[in-house]
Amino acid sequence: MATELTPELADAIQRGYEQRDRANMAPTIAYFEALLAEHPDHPVLVYEVAGAYDTAGEEETARGHYERALVLGLEGDVLRRCLCQYASTLRWLGKLDESLAVLDRARAQFPDSDSVRVFRALTLNDAQRADEAVAELLTVVTTHPEVTDLGRWAVGLRGLAQWLADGRPE
Repeated sequence: MATELTPELADAIQRGYEQRDRANMAPTIAYFEALLAEHPDHPVLVYEVAGAYDTAGEEETARGHYERALVLGLEGDVLRRCLCQYASTLRWLGKLDESLAVLDRARAQFPDSDSVRVFRALTLNDAQRADEAVAELLTVVTTHPEVTDLGRWAVGLRGLAQWLADGRPE
């Protein structure tokens, strides 16, 4: 199954986002479900349905759709986004080891992704692994010192991130 979107389908997805009301996700869910019915088993649409349920707080339903989208085959940026959202859903469901496994897969496939690191930090924090969570966040921040006022501290903070990630070795 190809994950490529036609311009028409990409426009239809964008319309769904433009109409979305996070306080009332039922119309958005119905919209994406109807779009999926027109294009059965399209992995990107399955992913979009998952995201709609996820935003609505229906994590268990979202989980099944994320898993199905991954089986159907996603690529590139949509795969990265799906892995982050799926891992976040697993975290909300209390499946912290599963969440970390998904994020480790994402990190292996997208080693330079800040979003993967941020979602991993959230899961590590929930898993009571605060040093590793802070290390992930410090890595994100120090990778982009030009958009912060960290300046010359970035190198030292990057070292601190590694020290925390390594378990505070003596």
